Amino acid sequence: MAMARTSSGLQYPERFYAAASYVGFDGSTSPTKTVTSKFPKATALLLYSLFQQATIGPCNTPEPSSWKIYEHTKWGSWNQLGNMSHTEAMRLFVKILEEEDPGWYSRVSSSVLEPVVEPVVDVPISTYKVEPIIENGNSYPETKTISSENGNLIETQDKDVVVEGFASVVVYDQWVAPSVSGQHPKSRYEHGAAVVQDQMYIYGGNHNGRYLNDLHVLDLRSWGWSKIEAKFGAETPDSPPVTLVPCAGHSLIPWENQLLSIAGHTKDSSESIHVKAFDLQTSTWSTLKTYGKPPVSRGGQSVTLVGTSLVIFGGQDAKRSLLNDLHILDLETKTWDEIDAVGVPPSPRSDHAAAVHAERYLLIFGGGSHATCYNDLHVLDLQTMEWSRPTQQGSIPTPRAGHAGVTVGENWFIVGGGDNKSGVSETAILNMSTLVWSVVTSVQGRVPVASEGLSLVVSSYNGEDILVSFGGYNGRYNNEVNILKPSHKSTLQSKTIDNPLPESVSAVPNATNNTRDVESELEALQEGKIREIVMDNGDLEPIKSKGEKPGEFLVATLKAEKEELESSLSKEKVHNLQLKQELADAEARNTDLYKELQSVRGQLAAEQSRCFKLEVEVAELGQKLQTIGTLQKELELLQRQKAASEQAVLNAKQRQSSGGVWGWLAGNPSSQRDDDA
Repeated sequence: MAMARTSSGLQYPERFYAAASYVGFDGSTSPTKTVTSKFPKATALLLYSLFQQATIGPCNTPEPSSWKIYEHTKWGSWNQLGNMSHTEAMRLFVKILEEEDPGWYSRVSSSVLEPVVEPVVDVPISTYKVEPIIENGNSYPETKTISSENGNLIETQDKDVVVEGFASVVVYDQWVAPSVSGQHPKSRYEHGAAVVQDQMYIYGGNHNGRYLNDLHVLDLRSWGWSKIEAKFGAETPDSPPVTLVPCAGHSLIPWENQLLSIAGHTKDSSESIHVKAFDLQTSTWSTLKTYGKPPVSRGGQSVTLVGTSLVIFGGQDAKRSLLNDLHILDLETKTWDEIDAVGVPPSPRSDHAAAVHAERYLLIFGGGSHATCYNDLHVLDLQTMEWSRPTQQGSIPTPRAGHAGVTVGENWFIVGGGDNKSGVSETAILNMSTLVWSVVTSVQGRVPVASEGLSLVVSSYNGEDILVSFGGYNGRYNNEVNILKPSHKSTLQSKTIDNPLPESVSAVPNATNNTRDVESELEALQEGKIREIVMDNGDLEPIKSKGEKPGEFLVATLKAEKEELESSLSKEKVHNLQLKQELADAEARNTDLYKELQSVRGQLAAEQSRCFKLEVEVAELGQKLQTIGTLQKELELLQRQKAASEQAVLNAKQRQSSGGVWGWLAGNPSSQRDDDA
């Protein structure tokens, strides 16, 4: 027997057409008037352009006359989208509508929103049920592996399975869905997630275009959900009144005995970022009173805890302007500080990932703009406040936005995200010391871990790390929990050799690994370097092996090899110094070019403003010319009327004069009497 499961929300392109119909692009005679009556002019213009791009394609129509200002503005907005794909235009159209009118989905006619039904085989629960293992008096729940093309469950191979740890079936380096009890939170994406003492907290998010403000907790030992009925603290001099506004695209950071919710998109945006604090002991929300100038309100930013400070980068403000500014909030003094870092920063973006390495280096990866996604990596030295863009190596991830990341030691795990076409299936890992990427695993089909806007946290069980993901959006909203247990081969990275430049990673030749072990020591890098690993050649220790040579000969051999290594190391250092100088020159040139670019952009903006003013003046002059033409026609008409009147008077006088003479000649008595008189 089969049963049906209704997914939450329409998939594309049906969701786009429903949104377009709701906005007013439904074939009416004047759709733009309908749109402008619902939204601000700038939003209406952007929705019009995205609708044209999604339904027609790139703008190929001739440019309208500059006299037609409104038509020319619409054409220019559409033309600026370039070769944006149909699917990306649809996605952006719906995203903008959800931000402007979060409740649009629930107000659309039910005849438009027909639910998407997926067939699911009705298998008895006993078929899936596996009795939990009782180990040391504890019961561990069953898990199921996600690895089929259509997202269904398949059996795992014996070589991948170990019977130990937090579940009866544990698969290393594979995503599995544990059996979770309790009332699940509503499906969502762009929510906040944090772990405190084996408890994963989920707050807010976006569900069907509606922002949420509920708080749920998942016990990572019993795997049971529960909803927290939060209270609101009273207003005090140090704590302004709390208004728990539903939000999405915010960040949730654990700090001491609190959860801090920073920024996020809301229906009615404020001017600046607000920080809300949830007390884990009293289950009470309060507003964190801060000092200094807070950043402008935004969502999709990254917030990274470094020591006792929060580092905020990028995001998208309430006007949909992308940002690449940098701010720091000192959690001890509650003071904001805007940072003007040197070097070339990442381009403005949102929905990127950030991590801190060695409590000094802030890494920014990926993210998206209105038209594209990125896979670039940027590093900020938090001591010198200098940006750099190192060269990535290995299996570099594809461009993506809306992904999530967590760090485990020196390794940075990146999961999910989207590339404007589909969800990203690979789980990638970056060794932050060597800047080498590798792929941990890949999923197939439309599964939650290949979603945009999912959350990812790291916890531990029985001394082993586990990654826990929740939610996301990949054509439908998810509320599933998935876990991944990294194997030793994923977390244990091989040692590499000295290279002071973040732009490249090189290795000094290994010295007779079968006869000795060379110990490396880590030193802090300078001027934007990630890690420097220096060979300690003085601690060479011979290891006995088969066919060992006499001691003196062995010592001589080791000395010769040591000299060879020292010579190679000297050459590498000289080469690195040359590369460092070339890098400094290149950065100086880039800085000059960036300044010149900024200057040109400023001049261009000024010229565009002047051109716009000139166009307005030209339009006003055109209206005046039309008025002058009308007045001239009226003047000509009056002149003709005046000339006609004067001619009529003249003709009358002539007739009178002519009548008097002829009357006298004819002996007109009346004329004679008049003359006599």
